[in-house]
Amino acid sequence: MATITLGEVLEMPVVRAARPRVLAGEVTGPVEWVHTTELADIGRLLRAGDLVLTTGIAMPESPEELTRFVAGLHDSGAAGLMVELGRRWKTLPEPLVEASRDLGLPLVALTREIRFASMAQAVGERIVDQQLAELRDAERVHETFAELSISEAGPSEILEAAQRLSGAAVVLESEHHRVLDYRAGPGDVAEFLSDWPERSRQVDLPGRTAWDEGNGWLVTRLGRRERGWGRLVLESPQPPSHRMIALAERAAAALAMHRLHDRQRDSLTRRIHHELLVRILADSADPDVQRRCELAGVPLQRRRLVGLSLRALAGTDRSGPGTPEDDVLSALLHAADGLRAPLLAASVDHEVRALVSLPSSARVDEVVDRLARRVTRRLPVVVAAGSPVTRPELADVTLREALHVLTSVRDPEGRLVHRLEDTHLRGLLMMLGSDERLRAYVDRELQPLHDHDERHGTNLLGVVWALLRHPASKAAAADALHLSRPAFYDRLGKAERVLGSDLDDPEVRVSLHVAFLGRALLDSR
Repeated sequence: MATITLGEVLEMPVVRAARPRVLAGEVTGPVEWVHTTELADIGRLLRAGDLVLTTGIAMPESPEELTRFVAGLHDSGAAGLMVELGRRWKTLPEPLVEASRDLGLPLVALTREIRFASMAQAVGERIVDQQLAELRDAERVHETFAELSISEAGPSEILEAAQRLSGAAVVLESEHHRVLDYRAGPGDVAEFLSDWPERSRQVDLPGRTAWDEGNGWLVTRLGRRERGWGRLVLESPQPPSHRMIALAERAAAALAMHRLHDRQRDSLTRRIHHELLVRILADSADPDVQRRCELAGVPLQRRRLVGLSLRALAGTDRSGPGTPEDDVLSALLHAADGLRAPLLAASVDHEVRALVSLPSSARVDEVVDRLARRVTRRLPVVVAAGSPVTRPELADVTLREALHVLTSVRDPEGRLVHRLEDTHLRGLLMMLGSDERLRAYVDRELQPLHDHDERHGTNLLGVVWALLRHPASKAAAADALHLSRPAFYDRLGKAERVLGSDLDDPEVRVSLHVAFLGRALLDSR
């Protein structure tokens, strides 16, 4: 309930006109209403937070009765006692002041006459205004998170809303106390996040939501206690208000709803997508497949089609059941829904494969980049795209090309979407991977070195590969193998004799380099 403090009441113009003097107690407590009375036994009729305003005419005279009067106010939880001087007393009786000091009841003397009705009205209006503002704020919080839940918003949008409404730093952590995502507040976010896992492990939640005074955190659990999958933390150096607690719990509910949407999307739809993708890869020209895609809301005729392949980066921190492919698939479906880009998406052979259907006028690369950007905001992934095609019977071609590109990616950092032109020689070799002539070529180039190593326990293959990886410096190649230069040169000479080739010949080096790359790609299958 919205309140103001006694100190704020004393600063109101209508009260300051009475020249108040605080004789006992602290003025930091809340005032929830003003009660004007001349009853001597008013304590039993009061509510906690009521501020008593009186002239003192009916108050008792003996020290004992005054002490009992103060005790009755204290026991009721009264916000304080204001006595207007002049009608009964010129100065307040010492027993009244002493009893108030002993019990910590705020006691204020009003040294000038005041219209009690004006004061009660002013304080009441101030409290009601704050209550209305609080209700409007609560409604805004409710509407914000309700809309986010309905739109199946992800953690990023939910955290942004929580930070905006609270004005504080917000952190989403996993059940293992790792920071999954955060939004900075007005303070130093580096300090706020420092030593996070260690500090977080020390915070035990007896209930759903609690304030940790040591860290200055408002923490709420995500999921039931026995099946919690993480926690939401709001920076709160001071004890949180009811509004802040409600905000944290609404944000947590929105995160739970997001998880429900992501984990329990229509399994029938997912199964249909998987079947359609498998059939497209088998025979994309089949009219029945094209018709079924149309019925599934993914038209193939007179559209620009682009295949995607995605995988989660190794070492990605996860929470909850399912596989990394489930996480990637959920992120992709959510991103496509946000862009209104129809697609078929499913996990096929431990990779997430998708066929995106776009209008013939669409700028395919821009749409794919936007789609990838939305996915990578939710979790770190590698995204590969095939070349766009305009004929349904070529849909399998763009799907296969996307997978070739994904498999060819050597360094996933620094590029949002990988395409065929980014893979260079590796991409070509990957496309030839199923051709037996590639294996024959690899064997022809490298088998002599392999056989020699097997017979004599040497590592001529490693020596030649070190040379190819350091083409500008044989000294660097020797250092990479922890060999002296004379020993490295001696083994290079043996390799040349085994191969019957000059390793300084650029064409020989290129041929061997292609063979080594081909062998690595074949071994990875």
